[in-house]
Formats: sequence, structure tokens, C-alpha cells
Amino acid sequence: MQIMVRDNNVDQALRALKKKLQREGVYREMKLRRHYEKPSEKRAREKAAAVRRARKMDRKRQERDGTI
Repeated sequence: MQIMVRDNNVDQALRALKKKLQREGVYREMKLRRHYEKPSEKRAREKAAAVRRARKMDRKRQERDGTI
């Protein structure tokens, strides 16, 4: 990953770097890797995330169709 520093503005470059890292999911990955996660816990977490995504998509679809 590369960030260009323009006009010696390091603060702006740092903000851009943090935004890129956030978008790439690096912070989330670091948080998950702080402690060992058992495979069963990982499956449960990923399944719960999939359920949340599916429910969110259903809500959005219902709002778009006007059923809510």
C-alpha cells in the first residue's frame, strides 16, 4: 500500500492511510488476531455475520418493495 505525501502534509497522508487501512479491513483483522479463536468459534461468528447480512438485505428489499 502506498500513500503519497504532498507538500510535506504528513497529517493528511496519515488520514488517507488510516482510511485505506479501514477500507481494507486491516483493523478488523488485527482485532481478530489478538487472541486465538477456536475453529468452532470462528464458524459461529461467520454464521452469525451471514445471518445479519441476510436479515439486512431482506429489510432493504422490503423497504424498496414498499411492504414495510
